[in-house]
Amino acid sequence: MITNDNKLNNDIDSEGFNLKKTISIYVKQWKWFLVSILIFLFSAFIYLRYTTPEYAAYSKIMITSDSDGSSGAGAFKDLSIFVEKEEAAVEDEIQVIASRSFMQNIVKSLGLNVQYFTRGRIYESELYKSSPITIDFIATDSIISNTGYNFFIDITSETDFTYRVSEDDTPKKVVFGETIPTPFEGMIITPKSNVKNYIGKSIRVKLTPVEYVSAALKRKISIEPYSKSSKVLVISITDPVQSKAIEILDFLIEQYNISTLEKKNLKSINTAKLIDERVELIAEDLMSVDSSIVRFKTGNKITDVASEAGLFMSTSAQNEQQLDEAMTQMRLLNSVSESLNDDSFDAIPSNLGAGDPAISALSLKYNELIQRRNTLLEIGAGKKNQTVVQFEQSLNDIKEDLKNSVENSKKSFRIQLNSLENQSNRINSKITAVPGQQSKLRSIERKQGIKESIYLYLLQKREEAIISQTSTSPNLKVIDSAYAIGKPVFPDTKMVYIGAMFLGFLLPFGVIYVSDLLDTKIHNKEDLKRDINNITILGEIPRIKTNKVLVERNDRSILSESFRILRTNFDYIKRSRKVKEYNNVVFVTSTINSEGKSFFSMNMALTLANTNKKVLLIGADIRNPKLLMGLDNKKKDDLAQVGLTEYLIDKSITTKESINTYDINGNKLDVLLSGKVPPNPAELLMSDRMKPLFDEVSAQYDYVIVDTAPAMLVTDTLLFSQYAGHTIYLTRADYTEKRILNFAKELHAENKLNGMMLVVNDVKQSNFGYGAKYGYYGAKKKKGFFRKWT
Repeated sequence: MITNDNKLNNDIDSEGFNLKKTISIYVKQWKWFLVSILIFLFSAFIYLRYTTPEYAAYSKIMITSDSDGSSGAGAFKDLSIFVEKEEAAVEDEIQVIASRSFMQNIVKSLGLNVQYFTRGRIYESELYKSSPITIDFIATDSIISNTGYNFFIDITSETDFTYRVSEDDTPKKVVFGETIPTPFEGMIITPKSNVKNYIGKSIRVKLTPVEYVSAALKRKISIEPYSKSSKVLVISITDPVQSKAIEILDFLIEQYNISTLEKKNLKSINTAKLIDERVELIAEDLMSVDSSIVRFKTGNKITDVASEAGLFMSTSAQNEQQLDEAMTQMRLLNSVSESLNDDSFDAIPSNLGAGDPAISALSLKYNELIQRRNTLLEIGAGKKNQTVVQFEQSLNDIKEDLKNSVENSKKSFRIQLNSLENQSNRINSKITAVPGQQSKLRSIERKQGIKESIYLYLLQKREEAIISQTSTSPNLKVIDSAYAIGKPVFPDTKMVYIGAMFLGFLLPFGVIYVSDLLDTKIHNKEDLKRDINNITILGEIPRIKTNKVLVERNDRSILSESFRILRTNFDYIKRSRKVKEYNNVVFVTSTINSEGKSFFSMNMALTLANTNKKVLLIGADIRNPKLLMGLDNKKKDDLAQVGLTEYLIDKSITTKESINTYDINGNKLDVLLSGKVPPNPAELLMSDRMKPLFDEVSAQYDYVIVDTAPAMLVTDTLLFSQYAGHTIYLTRADYTEKRILNFAKELHAENKLNGMMLVVNDVKQSNFGYGAKYGYYGAKKKKGFFRKWT
């Protein structure tokens, strides 16, 4: 609940981040921003003035592949193991171009490890390809490549010069062509045709180990693909000398071109050599396979397995047919033999002879006689008929002959059957062996075919490799030869100035931001209100930059006006509170020392006195009296020798004897000084004489201002705080820590000090409440920077 004590305060401060206020923190320090930016801009100017400019050179090349068979690898381009991704190939070529060996070759070939400089008005310039002298080193190139050395020569004429190792050394006169001793076996300096243009000038010669120069050169050269997965490479370099940068790029591309040609030729030669070795090995294997085929056919007595297998099958069929025919004849002969063994006379087959004419003739005759006999019997002739009997006798004779002939024929057929069966077995065994022979022969022939195809392939590739050696093409195509724009790329003047302005703005911004971030002190009434929102804040007292620290009568200064505001606010609070006792007694205290209690007490008393009120100022800080600051111009004899200490100790001293009237800046002011510093200030302030003192002075005066000791450091103020109708609690801007304000909160919460009111002392005018923007009425307005000039 808000009481009358804090009607001058706003409601509880609940606002969060205030952008306008945050910006105002930095705007108030605009002078520091301006100074910082100007300093950085001036530093940027000096930097640009004395920095050696560097120029950029560019070149663009395209990496070609070996797909056209222009190298030895093209001989095997149809083999997957020799195929590589183009992206990987481009990355590999970038590493080759930027390799350490390439850089060292450039340094050695162009002599970049020996540099010549001439000093101008601002900085040194390198004399690349335009040096007026030539240096011949006696030591070997390997020693010079690892040597670091620096010396100066001053050309005095076309025939001689002076030599010194460092700038402070005494120059030694040397004739051109004379050997100069050095730590690396000496050197001879000879002039060029343009030496007369450098007479009277100093030249610095710098030897740097090749390893260092090549490493620095590698860092300076940039090689990037023109776009993703592109085979076009953009090569660039920066250097203080344009011609040097261009020559380095041209030499780098030329060296890479030569290297790729040598690599391709070497690859072709190695490929051809490899193919020759493989051809010889394959030829030997092929001859071995051919010999295996010959040995196999010779061993198995075959020429062509397929044709001979057909012949075996045909022979087997014929043999089977003959065997069947012979077995048929054998069965016929067996049947006839059985018929002949019978007593009856039956006809026998006429073709029984099977090529035997005797059997065929007997068979015909036997059948003819049987037919004639049977005819006689049919016509009625009996079995005893003489003709019939003769026929039967003839038949028996023929039958015997047939029996003998059949037996002989059967023997012949048995021999033939055995022969055919043996022949069939032999043919079948050969037929059975044919698949195995054919399989083995095919295996050998397969090896022969593989070896033969490889042999023919290698012969073809050998011819291609031989041809490629005479038609090797470069591995790159130069799209843009090395060129320079002509304008320095370093330092970038525009970016340097922009960066300087940015840093000039960033430095004070960072300092202010960090200071504000780490700030733990109060600076004005707003800061105090943010931390203590339930205690009345009377106002602020500005920081005074002059020695005038006390208000005067009819004073219109900012200090005087601020105290008038405090007086008005205090009167308003005083009327609203309606204190019964000691309503006109005002204690002035603070948390710690040096927060301005005595300063405030004296000026508040003088301000109240300006209204023709009767005011008494009491110095109750008997431990550390400070009220003499307004009386320091008084003579020692004019100052009262009796103060509060003496009054409390000596009961014979009256109040009237302790109080003295002083004329301060035209104001009549009654003052009760602190007196001497007692050994027991706390006990003395608890004296029984304290109450009669305040009863008396509160009745006699309109206002009683009491300057007391700091409340947190000592207990003095709290010992007699019951005599205060009101308490003004001082804080000091840029001095009072926010954390110690908790002590003031506790005093207020526990009612240890009556009618607490807060005042912020020593506030910078830039942070000073309403006056920060509008100033005080009647005060002279300061003209702005532009108004002064207009």
